[in-house]
Amino acid sequence: MAQLQDETSRTDLLNRLKRAEGQLRGIQRMVEAGEPCLDIASQMSAVRKALDSACVRMTVCFMQQELKERLQLQPEAVAQLDAMLGDMQTLLGKVR
Repeated sequence: MAQLQDETSRTDLLNRLKRAEGQLRGIQRMVEAGEPCLDIASQMSAVRKALDSACVRMTVCFMQQELKERLQLQPEAVAQLDAMLGDMQTLLGKVR
């Protein structure tokens, strides 16, 4: 199974996951403190969106990495691939 090889992408993904982890801890504190359910649900929705975004980003990074390696693209094709996958990431970020 392939792994993310790009250190920048890996760092970005880890930072996204750490933010979501912090949000989850905040939700746990809210539940423990007896905060209103609507406030908790709002924060849960934010965490879900953050995790969905991280998943999309990881998938796009994986696709960029694997397509570049397997297709052995020329530099101009790499730029076109990166642009197309960036657009795809934007579109997937809007789907919910």
